[in-house]
Amino acid sequence: MPSQRKLSRRIAVIGGGISGLAAAHRLVELDPDCEVSLLERRGRVGGALWTIHEDGFQIEQGVDNFITTIPWGLNLCRRLGLEDDLVQTNPKYRQTFVVRGGRLYKLPDGFLMMAPTRMWPLVTTPILSPLGKLRCALEYFIPPSKETADESMAAFVRRRLGREAYERLVEPLLSAVYAADLEKLSVDATLSRFREMEREHGSLVRAMRKQMVAGRKGKGKAESGPRFSMFVTLRRGLSSLVDAIVERLGEGTVRSETVVERICPAGNGWQVWTSPSDYLAPGDSPGVVNASSPSGSTPGESPGAKYDGAKCELFDAVVLATPSYVAGSLLEPLDAELGRRLATIEHSSTAVLTFGFDESQIGHPLDGMGIVVPTAEKSPILACSLSSRKYVHRAPEGKTLLRVFVGGSRYPEAAEMPEEELCPRVFDELATLLGIEGQPIYSRVARWPRTMPQYHVGHKDLVAAIESGVEKLPGLELCGNAYHGVGIPDCIHGGEQAAERVLDARS
Repeated sequence: MPSQRKLSRRIAVIGGGISGLAAAHRLVELDPDCEVSLLERRGRVGGALWTIHEDGFQIEQGVDNFITTIPWGLNLCRRLGLEDDLVQTNPKYRQTFVVRGGRLYKLPDGFLMMAPTRMWPLVTTPILSPLGKLRCALEYFIPPSKETADESMAAFVRRRLGREAYERLVEPLLSAVYAADLEKLSVDATLSRFREMEREHGSLVRAMRKQMVAGRKGKGKAESGPRFSMFVTLRRGLSSLVDAIVERLGEGTVRSETVVERICPAGNGWQVWTSPSDYLAPGDSPGVVNASSPSGSTPGESPGAKYDGAKCELFDAVVLATPSYVAGSLLEPLDAELGRRLATIEHSSTAVLTFGFDESQIGHPLDGMGIVVPTAEKSPILACSLSSRKYVHRAPEGKTLLRVFVGGSRYPEAAEMPEEELCPRVFDELATLLGIEGQPIYSRVARWPRTMPQYHVGHKDLVAAIESGVEKLPGLELCGNAYHGVGIPDCIHGGEQAAERVLDARS
């Protein structure tokens, strides 16, 4: 008797950011016969990975690189044949500046995120007062906390390093990464390794110095701030990663300008209602408020309210790779408590202002990769990336490209400020800091509304409860930057794990 051909599985991936792309790619990588539909309401996929080339500049509209100390970003690039396109940061400029009193000062060598590995640069820095330096040095002798409960980043750093080191060094560094309120940001959910250092070694200084001695023998000058040597980008821009995934997925897999109105279990599968989207055409600005809400609705509005006339399709499984508040809107009719929990993960908004200059316009030597600004400076700027110093291929010879970040939990109004008001205000402050003469020869604004999830104290427990609720919905998986990490490698890993769980459950 002839064998019957096994029917291919139909799986919907909802959301076309890097998490959804990674999930879709992993599905077809592990099961080439799988029929995947990647549904994205915008006119383009890639989310915060969006490169444009204008006037000789390479501009990253959102994220501009990823870390290599966790392997998932590198691994995906290798599997896609992009390894030879990876570019490290420029070793000549691996240092950070901090603003104090409207002036730039070099972050002390060896100060990595929230702990010094070398004491002399800390002793000589003008960023801290003598008392602030003394309090920071006393961290070596402060016993570890016996508490095991989660703690805010602000409370943890003040307890270990003191108020001044927190306000002038750590807060601006971490605000630039998480765009968060550090009084609420969870240590356990973001930088848990520092808590582990405290527990294992009794002191962050002691732990970091041991690590640096072991890891930097014979490797030259110490870095400061973010570990710039651990970051890479792609020579043609991060959009080339998006393009490579889309090419591997094959024609017809990506369905952009498609709104998912409703999802519902149906037998051993899922019904998905979709309708065409006129929300965002290709090439438009990313910055539209409520960009990912179902049907253009406001967060919390029932997605079923506007699905009359939508097309209904049947899938064997669904991977939800949307922002958590969108996932909550879709799942609330199925499980009210699960929907509520997803909706409680707050998201901050940011804007990225990109400026191009002739090098002769800038008085500062730009001998670093970035600038961070403490809250105490009362500036609209969170941070500034010296983009063409960081990666030299991003600007033509004789030109300089800068990317300025505003908004976040610190100044949410800046992310929505009209361009004609925002650009002059930010540029005037930048010109004062860097000694810029004249106007930029290039400028662009990208807005990212509600795209940075806030990992508040208790986040890990919240995510565990969310995942427990999802387990009760067979054939459904969640992934995205709201759960286990905001960086590109974390999002890739989350998407790939969701794909693997779907296939394991259906095998």
